[in-house]
Parts: sequence; C-alpha cells; structure tokens
Amino acid sequence: MLSEEHNPSPIGTLIAGATAGSVTAIVPARNEEAVIAKCVMSLACQQEITEILVVNDQSTDGTASVVRSLMEKIPHLRLLESGGLPDGWVGKNYALWVGVKQAKCAWLLFTDADAEQEKNSVSRALQIAQEQSAALISFSPEQVTEAWYEKALIPYIYLRLAKRFSYEQVNDPSSRAAAANGQFLMIRRDVYDAIGGHSSVAGEVLEDVAIAMRVKAAGHRIWFGSGKGIVRVRMYHSFPEMWQGWKKNLYRLMGGTPWAVFREMETNLPWIPVLLIVAGLKYPFLLFVGILFLIARQTSYGLDLARNQYPFSFIFYYVPAVALYVGVLWASYRSHVNGRIQWKGREYSVGAPESAR
Repeated sequence: MLSEEHNPSPIGTLIAGATAGSVTAIVPARNEEAVIAKCVMSLACQQEITEILVVNDQSTDGTASVVRSLMEKIPHLRLLESGGLPDGWVGKNYALWVGVKQAKCAWLLFTDADAEQEKNSVSRALQIAQEQSAALISFSPEQVTEAWYEKALIPYIYLRLAKRFSYEQVNDPSSRAAAANGQFLMIRRDVYDAIGGHSSVAGEVLEDVAIAMRVKAAGHRIWFGSGKGIVRVRMYHSFPEMWQGWKKNLYRLMGGTPWAVFREMETNLPWIPVLLIVAGLKYPFLLFVGILFLIARQTSYGLDLARNQYPFSFIFYYVPAVALYVGVLWASYRSHVNGRIQWKGREYSVGAPESAR
C-alpha cells in the first residue's frame, strides 16, 4: 500500500531508547526454499532482534533444511513446526500464532519469507514507535519487479491502494482508517495480547489490515508508511503465482462488495477512449481524439508512478496494467462470491465469519 513518500528521518539514524534485544522476528514459511535464506540473513543483521523464529508451515520442499543449515551460523535462529492446520484458521495466521507462543520479547516483528530487510530497518521502526507513540508500525515494502507482468500489475495495484489507504489518514488518531502490510508489521506484545492476537483474526485473508483495525479501535496509535530503502520484496516469481495471490486478496482490499468492484472497474477502464477509437473505425477524426484521450490517461498514470517512487518508464505498461487489474479484480470477486479461495495448495472457505478448511 503505497502513497507519496513520507519517512521521518534518514536511514541509519540511531534511536534514543531503542535497546538491542527488544524484538522477536517471526517468519511463516510454506515452501519458501528459494528465498528463506536471504530473509533470515537480513534479519540476523538487525541488532535489536534477540530471536528469529521461522515457523515451517507444512512445507513439502527444502525450506526446513535451509533453515537448519542457517541455525549453525545464527545462534538466535530457531525452527518451529506449525503442525496440522486447525479448522477456522488461514495457514499464515496459524503459523504466526505458533511463533508468538514461543516469543520472549516486548516487540513482535511479523515479516514474510520473501522480504529482505535493509540495514537498520528494525531500528528505524523502533525509532518511529518512540517518536509517534505508536503500538504498531508497518512499512509498505519497496516492490521488486522483474517480469513485464510484475511491472504492469503490481505498481498499478499499489497506486490504487494508495488512494484507498492514504498514510496520512491511517496515521491520524482521529480517523477510523486503519491499514498495515504483513510483509513488515511490528507490534508491542502487550497490545497484541490485549486485542486477541491472530486468534481474533484466524480466518482473515487480510490479517494485517484486520489487526491494524483492532489495534486502532482499541485506542492505540498505529503508524504506516513507505518502506523504500527499509525493506524490499519480490512478491511473485511467476504469472500464475501473481494471479493467484491477487485473486485471493484484491476483492477485500478494494472494499469487499459488488458495488465497490463495479466502481473500480468503471473508474479504471478507459471507456471513453475505447469507444472513440472504435467509432474512429468509421470516423477517422474520432480515432484521433480517442488516441489523445488514451495518451492523456497514460500520462496521468505516469505522473502517479513518479509521485510514488516508481520508474516513469512503467508508463508504457499502462494498457496491459489496466487489463490485468480489471481481470484479476473480477476473478477475485468471483472467488469470494463463490465462497472459495486457493493459496499455496490450500483451499479456504470465505464468508462471514470467514473460516478456513
């Protein structure tokens, strides 16, 4: 969830009152053999982290073996097993809950196995917590995009999220707006326990947003901001994986109602340029006008990209970005309406209340 850059102070600033050994990092890992080592090594460089708990969520690849080999070099790294998934839980939520029960520190850092921390990321989060009197700090990570479909869809979605979850509103204690990103979510242990932790959001596919909402509703301050230069993530490594990931989340992120989906489609599809271009097959002047309108929308998108720290060159992905966005939003809507979503080899039933099977 990105909006315009807002970071309170430069990377590397030392924080008064932040002590080494005040944070437990918890990483849920299901078939993360390819990325888990880089994640763990980046956490091991954070001096404020006393323990790193990787929770193996019934992986069928070499995730556990990679972590065990790292344990020989990193004394404060532990490997936990999530065991079977209880009814009513999403796998990630249960893995984090298993980790929390073994955690010993006053702060809990939840991060994903594909997240790579930059130097002093945890120090930075603790500094913000102190300066803002915040009980929850979350960064929206810098997104690494390599394939064309990543460069098209991921920035487009994050720009839409920036309009829906502005940092200013989320960080305003007088606003009801609340959001967080589970790729870097740090929370005080006492506050986590007081809101019921992950057991209170066991079946939520957007557990990060749900936890932020509960923390703010309980009267605590939250802080959510850009993670550029702090934490970076390449979320997906194939088109099917990307499609399935956003199909799981996008409907809920964009409001979770059919009307919200209709509004998003109506807002994002370039109806007027397309109609003019089609009419231009008979009336050439309208074709020219339609192309001008499309270029204007594309230029506006490029300016949004630049404001949100994305390469302006991604402007050339505008048309496929819109097509992919509308397609995956519709697929997400259909999945949620049908009551079933899939992720990492599991199928979850979704409804009210949401449950996992």
